[in-house]
Amino acid sequence: MAEEDDARIRILQSLRGKICEAKNLVPVSGSNRQRDLCTFCTVSLDQEEVFRTKVFDKSLSPFYGEDFYFEIPRPFQCLSFYVHAKNVLWLRQEPFGKVSIRKEDLCKYSGKEHWFSLQPVDPNSEVQGKVHLEMRLNELITENGSMCQQLLVRIIECQGLPLISGQNCDSYATVSLVGPARSDQKKTKVKKKTSDPHFDETFFFEVTRSSSYSKKSHFQVEEEDIEKLEIKVDLWNSGNLGQDVFLGEIRVSVKILRNEHFHRAWYLLQPKGNGNKSKSDDLGSLRLKLTYIEDTVLPSTCYTSLCNLLLKSPDVKPISASAAHILGDICRERYEAILPMVRLLLHNNRFVPFVSAVAALELENTQEANTIFRGNTLATRCIDDMMKIVGKNYLTVTLKSVIDEICDSNKTCEIDPIKLKEGDNVEVNKENLQGYVQKVFSSITQSSSSCPPLMCDVFRSLRQLASKRFPGDPHVQYSAVSSFVFLRFFAVAVLSPHSFQLRSHHPDPEISRTLTLISKTIQTLGSWGSLSKKLSSFKETYMCDFFKSFQEEKCIEKVKKFLDEISSNVSKESSGVADAVVLKEGEVQKRAQGKKRIGKKNFKKRWLRVTNRELSYHKHRGKEALCIIDVKNIRAVEKLDESAFNRKNMFQVVHAEKPLYVQAGNCVEASEWMEVLSQVSRCNEGRLATFHPSNYGGGAWQCCKNPSDSAPGCKPCTATMLANLQLDIDCDRETERVFSLLSSNDSKLQNMEDACASLAVYQGPQREQEEYSKFTIQEPKETFRTLKQLRNIMEELQKQHNIRSDPTAQYGSLDNPIVGKTS
Repeated sequence: MAEEDDARIRILQSLRGKICEAKNLVPVSGSNRQRDLCTFCTVSLDQEEVFRTKVFDKSLSPFYGEDFYFEIPRPFQCLSFYVHAKNVLWLRQEPFGKVSIRKEDLCKYSGKEHWFSLQPVDPNSEVQGKVHLEMRLNELITENGSMCQQLLVRIIECQGLPLISGQNCDSYATVSLVGPARSDQKKTKVKKKTSDPHFDETFFFEVTRSSSYSKKSHFQVEEEDIEKLEIKVDLWNSGNLGQDVFLGEIRVSVKILRNEHFHRAWYLLQPKGNGNKSKSDDLGSLRLKLTYIEDTVLPSTCYTSLCNLLLKSPDVKPISASAAHILGDICRERYEAILPMVRLLLHNNRFVPFVSAVAALELENTQEANTIFRGNTLATRCIDDMMKIVGKNYLTVTLKSVIDEICDSNKTCEIDPIKLKEGDNVEVNKENLQGYVQKVFSSITQSSSSCPPLMCDVFRSLRQLASKRFPGDPHVQYSAVSSFVFLRFFAVAVLSPHSFQLRSHHPDPEISRTLTLISKTIQTLGSWGSLSKKLSSFKETYMCDFFKSFQEEKCIEKVKKFLDEISSNVSKESSGVADAVVLKEGEVQKRAQGKKRIGKKNFKKRWLRVTNRELSYHKHRGKEALCIIDVKNIRAVEKLDESAFNRKNMFQVVHAEKPLYVQAGNCVEASEWMEVLSQVSRCNEGRLATFHPSNYGGGAWQCCKNPSDSAPGCKPCTATMLANLQLDIDCDRETERVFSLLSSNDSKLQNMEDACASLAVYQGPQREQEEYSKFTIQEPKETFRTLKQLRNIMEELQKQHNIRSDPTAQYGSLDNPIVGKTS
């Protein structure tokens, strides 16, 4: 088993994006009252919806502003964005326009915003899945002794067919030999309730025969006419009483057998080529920002050298010559480049010494105390990423309840006289806003016991460094901390709660305006110094008047006390979180635990909720729990075979009682539920080593046929890594990300090497300043030594990638199916 694990290569995919806005939307059907049009967007992997925006009311050019991020847990062909129209007169919410991007084209748009023209949604083009096909050309001797050719077509299986109305397909295939003067069609049996049907049916077609023929089914086909023949396979969902639904097709030319009389391969299903098409500019357009990342992660031993070099960074003198600092230097335009390095340092308890050294370097170049840590530097970016990772639960405990209250109550808080609506009372609005600000401010300043120990360690270090750099300024020790915890952490989370998982969707414009005013106020209250001095920096008179309503001395006293508590010299052993933290909640399908009168168990919609203490399900959101499972009693969280209940995206929670069987809404949701539950229960005593991937029914486990319902599992449980700080960090994947970033910036590494050589022989300060000012090089020889180490490690890693490239992923394999032609 160890050898197998050591040789394992993982392909990991993730997608980060933003549905920004749409313009000039024109649905092809529906009400003529387009000013009353309501729209929303969905994101689909192939035909499986994985994300949905909220509904935007009455606009043909809506601003959605919805961010999304998810790990992609399965192979996919196409990423699609659908715009749906909704009107009070419509009973159905059909998509009227889409943007579809094939997986191989995603890299063209990565990291930048693009406008995409909406394309019409044609049912015959909405396909997904792949087909395993075998073809063979045989020569036969006829009754009169002449030779003829017979085509054998075997349709073996399909994978990844879509859900129809939320259920697995009842699929069948038609297989046709198509030519200029013929069309012979045959049909498979229907395979019930599965998205991966196994047909294994063989059909025979006559291809050529002698020039004399007497039967209508025989065709005279000369040798060159084989070029015009093709096999066409159509997949359908049997509609029983309704109309059959088209699932996709493939077309394979018979000439593929000219040289070799045997062909076997996987093909991607394609849309019908004769679907109705309309002009692409008729339906409007959609602005999107997408970042798709695919990592080929090698075994851990391949990353040892690069990981060790990065982890040694805090000990390198000067810090600018370290591998981690060099990475930040050459990738300073790419904000996401710092994240994998931060995760590695966090996981290995090396973050605090590294960020302290980087912050000290930044302070050397800071001339005025009032500008401390205000720029977008390596130090600030590292600390920003750290706070987002480590402080996620801290934000939830501190802000979620008050943010929910603000968004749900939706009181008017506009205090700008120019933006006031008719009937608004500015004094009432100011009172509403002040009440919200006081709640948020109090929640923050009373939350020191919940601040994660690692954040406290970083703040303590920043405080000491700032005091040392500006010994004559007694306030700088506070501003060094407040510039992060207030300006870059709490104020940003208040402004964009959906980006920090505090709300599921981007708030409405009115609520966004309220949150903007609150965030702006919190930034000012949290900035160290006199409030009266800050008022002069406001251009808006209404903001100056609003701030005068706060008691200056009390606010400063509370901020100072809070900053003292989160940056004190006392090392905290625990976060002090007393309340349960909601980690994830949402609607699922849960299999009933008991039996109905007729003896069948059914599935029901339930609201599932996971906290750091318990797993519970409820009839509806906000209702009392129907069942509560202590997370300490969870013994395994594993995927359930689709064959168990003929349902996709199912997982099981094994605990002291019967297993809890749950179906998530899509593959991303299922992966996230399993991840959260696995992480919250990974340290439990009595975790199982094996599990049953199917259910117990008919007197036996369906996976291993063991008749005992208490029999040990027949498959090893998924290993869960124990990470420091209770963080889920895949070090191999993060190191692979660093390698990819270094490789894509190879030219900058070379320029940095040249800069070190130039500095080493000293060709003049003026030339150095012009050519190499973008690099931080304090010690050329030490920096050059690190660069050479990096280059040698990168070359070896690239060799490992080349050697270990998957030989099974040849064109036509399951992992790399053929993209066939369409009609």
